[in-house]
Amino acid sequence: MSVTVRVPAKVNVQLAVGAARPDGFHDLANVFLAVSLYDEITATPADGLRVTCEGPDADRVPLDRTNLAARAAEALAARYDRAPDVHLHIAKDIPVAGGMAGGSADGAGALLACDALWGTGARREELLEICAELGSDVPFSLVGGAALGTGRGERLRELEVGGDFHWVFALAARGLSTPAVYREFDRLGEGLDIPEPVADQAVLDALAKGDAAALAVALSNDLQPAALSLFPELSDTLAAGRAAGALAAIVSGSGPTTAFLAADARSASDIAGVLRASGTCRDVRTALGAAAGATVV
Repeated sequence: MSVTVRVPAKVNVQLAVGAARPDGFHDLANVFLAVSLYDEITATPADGLRVTCEGPDADRVPLDRTNLAARAAEALAARYDRAPDVHLHIAKDIPVAGGMAGGSADGAGALLACDALWGTGARREELLEICAELGSDVPFSLVGGAALGTGRGERLRELEVGGDFHWVFALAARGLSTPAVYREFDRLGEGLDIPEPVADQAVLDALAKGDAAALAVALSNDLQPAALSLFPELSDTLAAGRAAGALAAIVSGSGPTTAFLAADARSASDIAGVLRASGTCRDVRTALGAAAGATVV
């Protein structure tokens, strides 16, 4: 017997970041939108805990117990007083170290897969609690759709989405470390008055109405200057996408993936073609949002 769970990538349509807290984290107003790029995590009974991976950049995915999928299995097993004996196989399609929550998706997917495989019957609230212990983005990977994350991003309020949003994602030639981007954010903000992060009502309204033009005007990412400081070449990719007709261009989360909002499917295809030919990125993907969260398939 085995259980397979499909779990989506995310793009941040707003990422407002507060000053560093004493614990090293930052308060956030993080508006997540799940998009139709997926990893699949298959859980199969085994004599011990084992992680394998296939797909683009699979060689960059850790296969030891630092992997969030492995940590999710251990956390659930500990709660139900059982051994974490499971083989977790990750079929990657979400960019690795790309600012699209691929690792978090694998953690949420493994948690749901192990819950189904072991028949633990954990309540949704308990699964979300474990997700929050694993990482700030993991709860949203379980929930999907659209949500406002506060605290360090783990406290979620689900949001209404009134239609499909068409996206193009340009994958960079190398990754960016999320902790390094936050450190650069702190460095760039030294001596400045960093406001408390709050959700932009214009973003929430645009999502609820399914209004891509309004969302394009409201998109924001407080981590973008830090990502561009560490990876200046991303500016060329952003410029290429804008010139190709994107309604808006933004770094996705901590980067280095760049996200382009398109008016419709045809425009997204055109933007993707221009970006592929631009020489400013290594690959291009198109996707729709909002997508469902972690789902047993």
